[in-house]
Amino acid sequence: MIFGSDRLRIEDVVALAQRRGEPRLNADPAFRARIQRGADFVDRLIAEDGVVYGISTGYGDSCTVNIPPALIAELPHHLYTYHGCGLGRFLDADETRAVLATRLASLAQGMSGVSLCLLEQLEALLRHDILPRIPAEGSVGASGDLTPLSYVAAVLCGEREVSLGGETLAATEALARHQLTPLQLRPKEGLAIMNGTAVMTALACLAWQRADYLSRLCTRLTAFNVLASAGNAHHFDEALFAVKPHAGQQRIAARLREDLHCERPTRNDQRLQDRYSLRCAPHVIGVLEDALPFFRDTIENELNSANDNPIIDPDQELVLHGGHFYGGHIAFAMDSMKNLVANLADLMDRQMALLVDARYNHGLPANLSAATGPRAAINHGLKALQISVSAWTAEALKLTMPASVFSRSTECHNQDKVSMGTIAARDCLRVLELTEQVAAALLVTARQGIALRQRVQPDLSIGDELASMMADLEVRVPLIEEDRALDRELLGLVNAIRGEAWSLYAR
Repeated sequence: MIFGSDRLRIEDVVALAQRRGEPRLNADPAFRARIQRGADFVDRLIAEDGVVYGISTGYGDSCTVNIPPALIAELPHHLYTYHGCGLGRFLDADETRAVLATRLASLAQGMSGVSLCLLEQLEALLRHDILPRIPAEGSVGASGDLTPLSYVAAVLCGEREVSLGGETLAATEALARHQLTPLQLRPKEGLAIMNGTAVMTALACLAWQRADYLSRLCTRLTAFNVLASAGNAHHFDEALFAVKPHAGQQRIAARLREDLHCERPTRNDQRLQDRYSLRCAPHVIGVLEDALPFFRDTIENELNSANDNPIIDPDQELVLHGGHFYGGHIAFAMDSMKNLVANLADLMDRQMALLVDARYNHGLPANLSAATGPRAAINHGLKALQISVSAWTAEALKLTMPASVFSRSTECHNQDKVSMGTIAARDCLRVLELTEQVAAALLVTARQGIALRQRVQPDLSIGDELASMMADLEVRVPLIEEDRALDRELLGLVNAIRGEAWSLYAR
């Protein structure tokens, strides 16, 4: 991927995060000259005007404090140093790579007054997989992701710790291994690195990719569960969905028709109406499906923006003070996405509850136990798994409280309205994790339910796509006839979901 050239997409960030892409900085002389003009303009501002926010003044509510000229060069060091107060888990490798890519994308817009050396050092961290250890907690989402991004700034300068090849070591040692020299940040560069939305935007890119896959996986699981429960496939009829024209909802219904090979309904159908978790699946999944394009536009606009303060326009030679570090759009997208994803967990939880209950699964054994004969009395099928699914679903639903409404006033009321975008993004990732666990359990349920339905209905017709995926599941999860621990198989399925192991419809 070329930074400073074409507009980046979510897929570009995800590819870099997963080490499937090579980062490159635009080599076009015009691009590099523009970056240099911005840095030169900052130098002239200091020499001619003397007082420029964040360059020759303090930060935030300290903007009235003028910095003596002899100390200006030290100011960026102090900024990242005093923000070294993050706590919580460290971002994982994929998340950290996404942060580096997202910050580089913003600074490469050429509106931040940074040097080419800074962009090249960020590119080098990505290329050599030198990953700053970034604590996840400590950002209120305006003035940007100050505290977590201070760990990026410090590593560029050879301070704090990094992960390199699975090893934790001092940043200065990691840089030396790749013949990189620690930077001495120029005026404005500390602020440019830290005063932006890179962390929340990076996490949002990863969240979007996972939500998109879950939308398709939940659809496929619904198809399996309709078959396993001997459900009425005609709930997804094209003429029915034509009269409620939400495009995403119609797309989900079309995918279900494709999977289930639905013909038009007849009067001899087994059941007039299935319960809502099957009949209304397109209406539930379709809301997320319809929202994904909006989320994409929102996230990609932020990804391709200059979002620090002040903006340095090298062409018009303007210093523009504003609030582009405010992460409200990402906060809204993440708060909305976690709500819609949690609804998928709830939908799958309800489908499983029907399938394991002999009162509602239309002829299958209780808890989908495959044990027969005298041993059936001591085997329990998916009884405990259904409890775990309920727990994961409840936790996902609990996390749907929007983070963005909990704005705080910070830093002596300078940052008196903040976005909470990074907290919203972290919440969304946790909801995705829980929902992926629910989906893993539903893969076990579908595998078990289809096998048991075939016992009582040997002529059960399964389309090629479903049959291929079911054959794969049968390898991954042997039929549960005798009680056994399922945690390893579930973990394997969760990893398969995150690796998008199954090709599910076209995007």
